[in-house]
Amino acid sequence: MRVETLGDGEPEIAVVGGIHGDEPAGVEAVEHFMQSRPEVAVPVKLVIANEEAIERGERYVEADLNRSFPGRADGRSHEIRLAHELGEELRGCVTLALHTTQSYGGMFALVDEVRDLAREICPRLSVDAVVETGHAEGRIFEVAPDTVEVECGYQGTDQAAENARQVVREFLAATGALPDEGTPHQTDLPVFRLGDPVPKTVAEEYEVFVNNFEEVLAGERIAAADGEAVIAEEDFHPVLLSAYGYEDVFGYTAERIGTLSG
Repeated sequence: MRVETLGDGEPEIAVVGGIHGDEPAGVEAVEHFMQSRPEVAVPVKLVIANEEAIERGERYVEADLNRSFPGRADGRSHEIRLAHELGEELRGCVTLALHTTQSYGGMFALVDEVRDLAREICPRLSVDAVVETGHAEGRIFEVAPDTVEVECGYQGTDQAAENARQVVREFLAATGALPDEGTPHQTDLPVFRLGDPVPKTVAEEYEVFVNNFEEVLAGERIAAADGEAVIAEEDFHPVLLSAYGYEDVFGYTAERIGTLSG
């Protein structure tokens, strides 16, 4: 793990890239700020998390880091030990964690629960939506509850890297570290609550027929596995839905629960 600090003093703001080693956009964005070292009004901690997985170009070495928190210093796997170490670095920090996806080209934010943090920060980011995930064991929220995760676009693309740099600037402006110049102040940012997974059977070829965040009505085709259709049993909004993003699910259902304004 690589950690650098912008400014003087003990940081209460952090930006993390490289939680997953096959998602280079967040790593590139954090490295950009490590190298450019902008002058900040308050100290900021910059973290590149899973360097070993990044070097391999793989999601993880032994276990998914974002399912390994809070971790243990004497843990049985690389990621469990790293989760403990990263948790110590992020303790007490308002944190931005950068990710990419195979399901959506734009940006959206994820929080465990829409609290004051999400209400204050998320409308200041160039995201298309906020997804409330609820508690999921092992995620970064276990050690850094004041975290906003942002999916920055399609994994491995130049656009995702550009999006990641942009959202870091916006996050640092929203938290008072950088000047508030040209950052968004969204007034109707949609909020979705994550629901059940959409199961995916074993097959050689998968297809998806709906768009993330656009409402699907009961009875519509959602996807197909080797040509066998998956039909919506009730109305929902898809989130993280893609043909090959996950091994055993297409993605998740969600319901729209409101909007945020900033």
